[in-house]
Amino acid sequence: MRYISTRGGMPPKPFSEILMSGLSPDGGLAMPESYPRVNADELERWRGLSYPALAYEIISRFIDDIPAHDLRGIINQTYTVDAFGDAEITPLKTLEPGLYILGLSNGPTLAFKDIAMQFLGNLFEYTLEKTGKELNILGATSGDTGSSAEYAMRGKHSIRVFMLSPLGKMSRFQTAQMFSLQDENIFNIAVRGVFDDCQDIVKAVSNDHDFKLNHQIGTVNSINWARIVAQIVYYFKGYFAATRSNDEQVSFSVPSGNFGNICAGHVARMMGLPIKQLILATNENDVLDEFFRTGVYRPRTTTETKHTSSPSMDISKASNFERFIFDLTGRNAEKIKELWGAVDNGAAFDLTSTPLWDKVKDFGLVSGSSNHAARITTIRTIYQKYNILVDTHTADGLKVGLEHRQPDVPLICLETALPVKFAESITEAIGHEPERPAGFENLEDLPQRSVVKDADTNAIKAFIKEQTT
Repeated sequence: MRYISTRGGMPPKPFSEILMSGLSPDGGLAMPESYPRVNADELERWRGLSYPALAYEIISRFIDDIPAHDLRGIINQTYTVDAFGDAEITPLKTLEPGLYILGLSNGPTLAFKDIAMQFLGNLFEYTLEKTGKELNILGATSGDTGSSAEYAMRGKHSIRVFMLSPLGKMSRFQTAQMFSLQDENIFNIAVRGVFDDCQDIVKAVSNDHDFKLNHQIGTVNSINWARIVAQIVYYFKGYFAATRSNDEQVSFSVPSGNFGNICAGHVARMMGLPIKQLILATNENDVLDEFFRTGVYRPRTTTETKHTSSPSMDISKASNFERFIFDLTGRNAEKIKELWGAVDNGAAFDLTSTPLWDKVKDFGLVSGSSNHAARITTIRTIYQKYNILVDTHTADGLKVGLEHRQPDVPLICLETALPVKFAESITEAIGHEPERPAGFENLEDLPQRSVVKDADTNAIKAFIKEQTT
């Protein structure tokens, strides 16, 4: 398996060479030269596998330059009952026949990001031990990526984490999860701005090739292909749990901000998993919903990006969307350079008058949006009807998923985080706070450690230099 860039300027490379790099040298995103296809016999064989065994079967098709014994060891080290609290790792919750929630929030930070990030942390550690190198991870978070990355990397030798987050834009629980960590290799940087400002800084640093090389900069955002690979696994696991036969199709509803989670579902569908629809749910920041409804991709400015009660989706520039458009264009790197040349300069693009718009429906993607009133109503309704409590982002996914639900097609809504991370909205919906898992009782009262910086790439570079020299 070799990897190329969405913008065509990178020669094919093995997985280990793109693992640490984040953006490709030409500013694009790494993609496999082709997707491995899964046939009916393989699907049948995989149906009864444990999560680690299934993960190995899928991940090994994308990572073939790590010895099989070592890769299996990394996977087995990652997906344990101790880490995720359940042997299923991603247990399927039944609301009613044909309607499910895929439980993705049982990891150490109570969010779906743990499933990929715990794997990535162990993968980084393995690779660095082999090479004797160090890694300075620069990431951006709108809520859950930061804590998942920090908990996955804390205390690991040869790794430092510099995590950018929008000042005052996360929930109190999310902020405390990150800022209360006292590990010497963790640096939290609160940026005066929104998530997109943080993400833009990460990309700008990644595009400064001299700085990136001299300071061993890597990334854990979903622009890192390893994140996508690890997330593909639970689409297969959820499909097997919700069906009895591989002749059946299912639909997945996915809360989406940066298009990473649903990108993994897109890849699973391209591999041959029988997915009828991928239902993309946004909040009030509805850039992606607008595209799938109208054909226009129009990222918003910092001032246009809204602060909502599902803050992890307060994103107006979806990095992984480039990967989908790359596939939509038939992997035309010149077209991607043209389209993202406009986007990178603050403009929009419109596909409605091109043959590409007619092809969108072939990928099974539909969309919808939610808002505060709708998510509060959804949380309350799901709790009263099924006695199951969901967080605000999962509520967005349920609301939009139910709008697109088709008869006789099982609908699997992907859980995003546990409700405790958004207690204020939960209290508004049901009249009392959600239950706190053991170990999180007084999280917000712990001492917190962070620095505040302007949304300035040079200021962030200077801070990294101070901590690494």
